[in-house]
Amino acid sequence: MKPLISGIHHITAIAGNPQANIDFYTGILGLRLVKKTINFDAPDVYHFYFGDELGSPGTIFTTFPFTGARKGSKGTGELTYTAFSIPTNSLNFWIERLKKFGIPVSDVLDRFGNKVIRFEDHDGMGIELVENDTDDRKGWTYGQIPKENSIRGFFGATLNLREKDATERLLTGFMDYHFIGQEGDRFRYGTEGKAGDIIDILVNPNGHRGMQSAGSVHHIAFRTANSDSQLEVQKLLMENGYQTTEVKDRNYFTSIYFREPGGVLFEVATDEPGFAIDEDEAHLGELIKLPEWAEPSREKIEKSLTPVTLKTEEYA
Repeated sequence: MKPLISGIHHITAIAGNPQANIDFYTGILGLRLVKKTINFDAPDVYHFYFGDELGSPGTIFTTFPFTGARKGSKGTGELTYTAFSIPTNSLNFWIERLKKFGIPVSDVLDRFGNKVIRFEDHDGMGIELVENDTDDRKGWTYGQIPKENSIRGFFGATLNLREKDATERLLTGFMDYHFIGQEGDRFRYGTEGKAGDIIDILVNPNGHRGMQSAGSVHHIAFRTANSDSQLEVQKLLMENGYQTTEVKDRNYFTSIYFREPGGVLFEVATDEPGFAIDEDEAHLGELIKLPEWAEPSREKIEKSLTPVTLKTEEYA
């Protein structure tokens, strides 16, 4: 039987200044801005999608930027570090690049046999780059980053939890994940155990609760193929005591949401239909795209949004 879940679909964070947010993820990290739309639940706030050339599932980091938002704090009950995948022998390039833009970088860490560095974005969002030689995705660059060093998409994510057992039962019992291994207080899970599907649970029984605001993750979405498999996931979860939402139309995918036992908001999103349904692939992210129901309010919505521009040439 084909698995219903096949890894990470997207990760969504809360951010501060919209222009600084675009500058960091397109200019410094070199991800493509594949969609510029609104938060469907708060139409006066942008929703940016950053990813590879087409915003393929497993590459999409998204943000809700709130101008003036105070910074959140890392703690338990949160996804505290988003890890991106980079090719082997790229780590020194990235260390030098991040230092060039004044971004403090950790020492090189060794985790499950991979070299890892940690740093934070302008809002304090935790990011890791993981060197590996098993990721054949193409990545993306605006030209300021050599293609051979570019980010390929997600490697994985770290959930900081007070205990792991209930979340482990959810992942391995109903979401097609399996246990991979343990290093200290870190427990690793994967669907196939490759870049794009890794979930680490970092157990911190005495940790303080994180505070969600700018620089923290709002939710993590897992991939499912289509609406049929999404309904199967929803049915399986609800039959086993997880309270999911109804299916929500997010234009570029459909979603269900539920809170995992450790407190992190989970989403299951469809791979279909993708980001090219309302823009030509060559011009993704150039215009503010609105769902059909918001088009009558376009003038009011656009006036409420701070204008932003791509300035990737300033980050060569």
